[in-house]
Amino acid sequence: MKQRDIAERVVITGMGAVTPLGLSVQESWEGMVAGRSGISTITLFDASDLPIRIAGELKGFDVTEYLDIKEARRMARSSHLALAAGIQAMADAGLGDQVPNPERAGVVMGTGIGGFDAGLEGWDTYKAKGLRRVNPFTAMALLCNMPAHHLSLRYQCQAYNSTVVTACASGTQAIGEATEAIRRGAADLMLAGGVEGMIHPVLVGAFIVMRVLAADNDSPEKAIKPFDARRDGFVCSEGSAVMVLERLDHALERGARIYAEVLGYAANTDAYHVAIPDPEGAGAVRCMRWALEDAGVEPAEIDYINAHGPGTEVGDPAETRAIKTLFGEHAYRVPISSTKSMVGHALGGAGAIEGMACVKTIETGIIHPTINYEVPDPECDLDYVPNVARKAGVRTTLSNSFGLGGQNACLVLRCYQE
Repeated sequence: MKQRDIAERVVITGMGAVTPLGLSVQESWEGMVAGRSGISTITLFDASDLPIRIAGELKGFDVTEYLDIKEARRMARSSHLALAAGIQAMADAGLGDQVPNPERAGVVMGTGIGGFDAGLEGWDTYKAKGLRRVNPFTAMALLCNMPAHHLSLRYQCQAYNSTVVTACASGTQAIGEATEAIRRGAADLMLAGGVEGMIHPVLVGAFIVMRVLAADNDSPEKAIKPFDARRDGFVCSEGSAVMVLERLDHALERGARIYAEVLGYAANTDAYHVAIPDPEGAGAVRCMRWALEDAGVEPAEIDYINAHGPGTEVGDPAETRAIKTLFGEHAYRVPISSTKSMVGHALGGAGAIEGMACVKTIETGIIHPTINYEVPDPECDLDYVPNVARKAGVRTTLSNSFGLGGQNACLVLRCYQE
């Protein structure tokens, strides 16, 4: 492990999440360990005329548990979900309604689409009822930086603030960039994570015509089959996870509970294709290698890999090849699992949710399964922890996010040691 000064060490002291498996970290984690699917028939809009009618929706989410209804109407759903996860994270970290030092606290959030749904809603209103009936907050609500803004406003985080928009890598990259902000001295504390809140006919329909979605309308819970020979695509999902990151000495000074340490981070691009990952996984190899180098750990020290694992025909074998290229024989010994097999693909929120799963794996010594793995694929021949959770001593994890546009981001987390 790379020896860093205490002022450069970054730890995780709080987490919050809303996912298709539950409206908290604990509910979501319990669902993952149980191997439960959060995929169901779409209810957020009438999907009866679409050939694919399933998604990973939040069940029972009520924004008024977190926000006044008047305030909520001024925001897109992505901001609702990010605020819910952020409020949970702040409470979990033992912080109050404001960060200890506003000028030393910041926010980095990742999202792929942001509040685009609010823009579409404004357009529909304009066409049906005229300009005067359009919500005057539409222009603000649709911006991708609004989740980060609303978190910074609520908790008066006045330091470094940014929004990462790198498709499926956004949530992972946001946590990494927040870590870098603390390391370089721009903040003592950061709220960081990812969010997506758009189960919408435009998005689902666009992915349908791309032919990248799993198509099992009759058995939604069995639709996503990462690394399985029968896999036929991912499932659109929504959700958010937010972490409180702190400089180690700052966390120790206030007596914070420490979940894990962020050891390493890297982000890059395949520079290969707008939608198809490099089949040989060259960009993924570089990103994983650089993250391990930043952490100062060898491949053999990784105890668990949370795969990108979307269940696509090209993506899963490409990731498998990349892992084998970098890890060599250790690739066959390290357990790997796909969170998306249960929660679907939350795009900009996916990496943050998967980072949360890595933290819980370190904390509990339990690796959640990859569900719906029944027919092995010769191209995907590693240990994907099929169908049933596994107890294991996990100290160091690698979380992979490989997204559209060839955007890649990886995080290395480890159990905290003095």
